Amino acid sequence: MSMIKSWIDIPHGSEFPLENIPFGIIKHQNSLRPASRIGDLVVDLYVLAEAGYFDQIIPNNLDVFSQPTLNSFISLGKRKTNAIRLRIQELFSADCSDLSDKPKVANRCLLAFSEVEMMMPVQVGDYTDFYSSIEHATNVGIMFRDPANALLPNWRHLPVGYHGRSSSIVVSGTGIHRPKGQTRPHDDQPVVFGPTRQLDFELEMAFITTGDTQLGNSIPVEEAESHIFGLVIFNDLSARDIQKWEYVPLGPFLSKSFGSVISPWIVTLEALAPFRVEGPEQLPEPLPYLRQKGANNYDIGLEVYLQPEKAEPSLISRSNFKYMYWSMQQQLAHQTVAGCNIRTGDLYGSGTISGPTPDSFGSMLELCWKGTRPITLSDNSQRIFIHDKDTIVMKACATKGELKVGFGECSTTILPAKQ
Repeated sequence: MSMIKSWIDIPHGSEFPLENIPFGIIKHQNSLRPASRIGDLVVDLYVLAEAGYFDQIIPNNLDVFSQPTLNSFISLGKRKTNAIRLRIQELFSADCSDLSDKPKVANRCLLAFSEVEMMMPVQVGDYTDFYSSIEHATNVGIMFRDPANALLPNWRHLPVGYHGRSSSIVVSGTGIHRPKGQTRPHDDQPVVFGPTRQLDFELEMAFITTGDTQLGNSIPVEEAESHIFGLVIFNDLSARDIQKWEYVPLGPFLSKSFGSVISPWIVTLEALAPFRVEGPEQLPEPLPYLRQKGANNYDIGLEVYLQPEKAEPSLISRSNFKYMYWSMQQQLAHQTVAGCNIRTGDLYGSGTISGPTPDSFGSMLELCWKGTRPITLSDNSQRIFIHDKDTIVMKACATKGELKVGFGECSTTILPAKQ
């Protein structure tokens, strides 16, 4: 696959070539504004807008490019946001001199990645977490229920999900305090209160929606992509012991609301188009409103690293987004089929992404198989769950030949419980 050449230096093998052009929010000189990334450089979109480079797509656009979140930009709709993406791609390609001939503007809009602070890319209005990896659901079912009936009866018929807490979703680099809550360590002992002893990560991707819909309307599965702006890496932290005690009968509550972490760059579906693949066969065939054909999954390699304080990181999981049983389109169609309205900036977690092999499991619960198989890290310490001052780093990158389209990192350090 031939790649687009640029007049700026893009390191060989970069996850941010001109084919990517993700969107995020940077903080530079106390100003928050929309940006993109090419190689090791950040593109300040306000500077390009101020110089008139987007006028033919969006007249009078400076307000959109001076916002502290991407919500206004995303709400322009995919036709315009993709046109902006293609214009950025054009401006930095070797065949275009529109910007390269204006070094003062070029120098103002290009910033070293090390010079900026990445901020939350969107203000998340509503958040849904799905449970759509068949390998993960099967593993959990085997551990906690009858192995012969690991999946509950509804699992193959609909994308199981629940409404989560959007206020505690934070950007990569934010530390999360160990949560406290009720647990019952043994069935024959009293309930106790205190910090979780079974803190876990959940390796997920999440998509962010564009366009508002009216209450009572639903989004057909074949139209769902027009409402999906792009994807981020998503670490949906979980307190397993708190969850075990609280989840009956309504599901997780405190065990999932204390902190979830996203990567700062939103990678568009257009950038991920070369990596589309068919998903697993769905049996029984879904009901008509969920039925779809073709390549609706994405081949995105995923990695999880666990790093103790003052030690080197250890790669503990390698999975792939292509393993998802229920696609993003099916998830959004199901979310709205009862009439739930969506809004720009809503976030939808995939659910833990586990693959078919033990090294591809997407949580400590599975990797250590309910605490029976400790992981040995780079400093020879062992883990069955996450310790205070451990850092969890997730990475995602789609690869096809020499082309790489990456997301950067989703990182958080676990801080001690607050008193």
